[in-house]
Amino acid sequence: SILKNLFGCIPTSKKAKYHKILPTLLADVYEAIGGVDLAVLDGTYFWRGAGDVPVRMNTILVGRDAVAVETVGATLAGLKPQSMLVIQEFVKRGLGEGDLENIEIVGASFEGLKEKFMSAAVTQKKLRAQRRGPQTWGGHAYHAFESLIREGFFKQSNERTIEDVVKALEAKGLSTKGKESKIANSLARRVKKGILKKAKTSDGRIYWAE
Repeated sequence: SILKNLFGCIPTSKKAKYHKILPTLLADVYEAIGGVDLAVLDGTYFWRGAGDVPVRMNTILVGRDAVAVETVGATLAGLKPQSMLVIQEFVKRGLGEGDLENIEIVGASFEGLKEKFMSAAVTQKKLRAQRRGPQTWGGHAYHAFESLIREGFFKQSNERTIEDVVKALEAKGLSTKGKESKIANSLARRVKKGILKKAKTSDGRIYWAE
């Protein structure tokens, strides 16, 4: 992600606490540095979830509008830019174009690229099913949790129960059978770091939020 790479501009090694304000923070950084003159999104490989097998695509997206490039890239990856908090924060501030209908795409055919990426998603699914040998669940889980946080899954308006988290991890291709305690431990670690907050509803249900 071009826009999320701006996170690296923050001059501190202790950045975990900033995840809870990521969209506004990234937009602030973008404005502070005067924007991005040339945005380059590397689509050499494609994968979407934890444990996915990268599929070679040999695609590079380049543009003067970083938000537009991010929007096109997200669409090709099968995501919905209109639901992505970071992109929408930039659009709200007038920092770039987030509507695919208003973005001029030259070079390779966009429809051709869409078909190429859809085919890659199918290939990826088959490769995942064919994988053999031991898998590192913890590593896959870490990336899946980080992805959920970046996507705003735990935003304050969302009271996410352990069941919600399990479903979200499974949607990212992660096997959760028999992993409930590990998932709970992963949540607890992020609570300890201040990334998430743990609370109870009036009826006693435990939930997590940013």
